[in-house]
Amino acid sequence: MAKSSYSKVDEYGFERPENFNYESYDAFMSEYMGILTRRAQRWNALERGIFKSPSILKRFIRKGIPIDRRRDVWMRISGADNMKQNSPYTYAYMKKQIHNKSIIETIKIDLPRTFPDNIFFISNETLPDMLFGVLATFAHQNKEVGYCQGLNYIAGLLLLATKDEETSFWLLKTIVDQILPQYYISTMTGLLTDLDVLDDLIYKYEPVVSRHIKAIEVPSLGVSKDLLTDTLETISYWLILFDIGMPWAMGTTKWFICIFAEVLPTETVYRIWDCLFYEGSKVIFRVAIALIRLHKQDILKARELGELMMCFKVMRNNEAVIDCHQFMKDVFKLSGNLSKNSIQKLREKYKK
Repeated sequence: MAKSSYSKVDEYGFERPENFNYESYDAFMSEYMGILTRRAQRWNALERGIFKSPSILKRFIRKGIPIDRRRDVWMRISGADNMKQNSPYTYAYMKKQIHNKSIIETIKIDLPRTFPDNIFFISNETLPDMLFGVLATFAHQNKEVGYCQGLNYIAGLLLLATKDEETSFWLLKTIVDQILPQYYISTMTGLLTDLDVLDDLIYKYEPVVSRHIKAIEVPSLGVSKDLLTDTLETISYWLILFDIGMPWAMGTTKWFICIFAEVLPTETVYRIWDCLFYEGSKVIFRVAIALIRLHKQDILKARELGELMMCFKVMRNNEAVIDCHQFMKDVFKLSGNLSKNSIQKLREKYKK
């Protein structure tokens, strides 16, 4: 077998898993590089016209935003540019207001935990400093949210994509304030509601999978709220409190809270975010439905919670997920005609 031309570290600085299929990746990349080239040419040819037509813009975004355009396009389509222009304070001013010792200490503890195997974060002192600036500035200006674990992964990937601290701040603020409101507040009501919405959608799209997962027994956690030390433990507490199906929550919470960062391959995550910034949070449900449908047989084989959690964990290694271009086609094909209106009605139904 010919030796792969790709190293053990991907283009974004992350180590590939030991069981990574280089042969399959070679085949995918040989085709995907051509796709990227053609998409860049199309964006260049229709640069001005793209933004004049919502239908053309949506089609272009779903097929992928060129890497060198992501920063500026994300800012424009997400509304972050407008938020920045209308803000009474500049990022530089807000950054100077960092003072809360508790927030500062919490973020500093999390910095080395954020992508510890990423060569860019390990070898470049600037990136951790930029990550601290984004997270601490955001936490001080949004006192309702403050700092919530999970935001570090989102901000970290934003920095790797944009290579700009201020841009990453405004995009993070747009995600938390507008795209995923009430996900990161102490009660996490937005997240809890959307987990119920996903439960409803999976029952609609894949009733057999839905019944199978709900039938899996979950050991009693016996967790006291006073002992909760991180986001996932806190989420587990609220899930118990609101009697939400734990197998679903334990398998998919990170999908929502990290927007698939640390869940799926980086380029796949960025392709998802391309669509998220333009189409909003319904994209998360589309991706979730696609992941469940693509892994249906593996999920149905799980007989206990540990097996189910492993099934969710290894989804990132599936060739159907690594091939981000085909995966995004599957996302919109497998989730059917899922509208913002239908999502909103379900959110009203399950509102906490």
